[in-house]
Parts: sequence; C-alpha cells; structure tokens
Amino acid sequence: MLLLVGLGNPGPKYEKNRHNIGFMAVDEVVRRHAFGPYRARFQSLVAEGVLAGEKTLAIKPTTFMNESGRAVGEALRFFKLSADDVLVIHDELDLVPGKLRVRKGGGLAGHNGLRSINAHIGPDFHRLRVGIGHPGDKSRVHGYVLSDFAKAELTLMDKIVDAIAESAPKLAAAQHSEFMTKVALDLAPPKLKTNPSET
Repeated sequence: MLLLVGLGNPGPKYEKNRHNIGFMAVDEVVRRHAFGPYRARFQSLVAEGVLAGEKTLAIKPTTFMNESGRAVGEALRFFKLSADDVLVIHDELDLVPGKLRVRKGGGLAGHNGLRSINAHIGPDFHRLRVGIGHPGDKSRVHGYVLSDFAKAELTLMDKIVDAIAESAPKLAAAQHSEFMTKVALDLAPPKLKTNPSET
C-alpha cells in the first residue's frame, strides 16, 4: 500500500497558498484516477484508490502544516507500514517554480511539515518537491508561503499539478526517473512547425 500525502493547511483561507501545492496535487490525483470520496480519518481527509495496481491512500492532514506528522504517523501505524511506503508532495523554496525533484530521505530545508513527519516516522520517506521559488530574504519566507500564488504562477502550477496527476502511477510504482521524464515532456512548450506542408 502507498500513502500519498499532500501537505497544506486546511480550510478555504489557505486553498491557493503556495504552501498548499501538495493538497492541490493530491486533489488532482484523486480526481484523475477516480478515487473514492474523501472521508475524515487519521486526523486527515483520506480518499482510497488504486495507482499502478497498488492500493493507494491519498491523505490531506487536517492538523495544519506544523503537525502533519501526527496524521501520517497514525495512518502508518494503523496499516503497519514503513516510511518507505510514504510519498509526500510538498512545496520547495529552493527550487524555481516549474521544477520538480523526487528523492528518498534528505534534509528538511526548514520545512515545518517535513520536520513534523520526520519526527513521527523518521527520515526514510519519499518526497516529491514542487518548486515555488524563494522570496529572496529569509524574513519574508513565512508571508510568502502563506500567500496565494500570483495569477501567472497559478497557471503554471495548474499545468504542473496536471502533469503530476497524469504520471502518478509511475510515482506509485517507484519509477521515479520515468516519472520525471514524462513530466518534463508534458511541461515542455510545444515545438513550432517549420515545414509549411505540416501546417
């Protein structure tokens, strides 16, 4: 079983925040792959589905970002899973908007959601880091992540979320390099036709 965890803060106030890109991505995976409806479980909203032939629980913690690990840890213990069965989708300040990275383990980069999950289940979970860019000054980070995406950014993020959902089965099957290749192709600008006979 895979626990697919999106990080964010619950409630309409935070819906379009940069910090909520994990929620946005998980919502689109649930929609695209016909998961069941969200239900309240494990201090989260949880939807069940199948990705790459594997039962998958899509989880959006309702604990607020700083306590995300409580929700993830509760689900992990209930199903007797390990950190290796968890994939977390989260915002990443150190990547420019439009860039993605998949890795297992690694640093927490000051991300409170990751720090909480690390405290509850250890560091060996998988992460899909979605770049949101950096405001340029550490003192501005808090306000930046808790503010909404600008209109132009939201257009890009919608494309990214769409590409993540399209290739989610590759993530579930731990085909990370194939996932990254497919997403890059999906996000590449269309090539202009140069041969008049092709138009």
